[in-house]
Amino acid sequence: MTTTVSLSVLSAQLVLVTAMLAGCVSPEPRYYTLSQRPIIAATAAPAAKQGQEPVLIEVSPVRVPDRLNRANLLLNRGDSRLKVMEQDRWSAPFPDELRDALSQHLQASLNAVDIYHQGTSGNAPLYRVTVEVVRMDAELGGRADAIINWTVQRLPDSKVTSGRTQVELPTPGGLDSVVAAYQHIVIAAAADIATAIRTSQKISLISSETGNSLTRYNQYHVFPEKQEIS
Repeated sequence: MTTTVSLSVLSAQLVLVTAMLAGCVSPEPRYYTLSQRPIIAATAAPAAKQGQEPVLIEVSPVRVPDRLNRANLLLNRGDSRLKVMEQDRWSAPFPDELRDALSQHLQASLNAVDIYHQGTSGNAPLYRVTVEVVRMDAELGGRADAIINWTVQRLPDSKVTSGRTQVELPTPGGLDSVVAAYQHIVIAAAADIATAIRTSQKISLISSETGNSLTRYNQYHVFPEKQEIS
């Protein structure tokens, strides 16, 4: 009888210890990404012709406020306080997530190759893209808003185009709605940058064609020599 009681007590203790250990185990973190299948708008560049060289671009590291320079998702609590989501994280530090997602969309919409990570020897980028996040915050059940400044530098002549993307989107659900809103913010910024690059390409093409036309005109037209009047 005594042996039976001791075994019962021991079994209960083992169950209690197991439950305590299970409670001490940290839950698995959940990972999110800003990258997704690029959405090609109707105004995007047509598919590259066979043999056409892609545009070489360089998307520089994205600058963000110090509070966003982390892997954890950060939420606005609506009372001038921020909440760090310990178990909800980006698949990479937030600045890297932004850079890679912007690069993905730009490469798809422009038929471009981002050589920032590739270290392509002997090839310099035609356009360098720099991005600075001024603000990018979200509140569960509220809104996500962002202000993103960017520049596009055409390296042959150092011509710079600057712009700002400002977006505000609802976040009616849980964290998935926040991530979806951030993904759409990235799409909007990439679309604005791509438009600036296309405009720069058109201006460059017009200037080149004008220069060629003048050259051909000068080749086939002989101008009378100036004569001095004595």
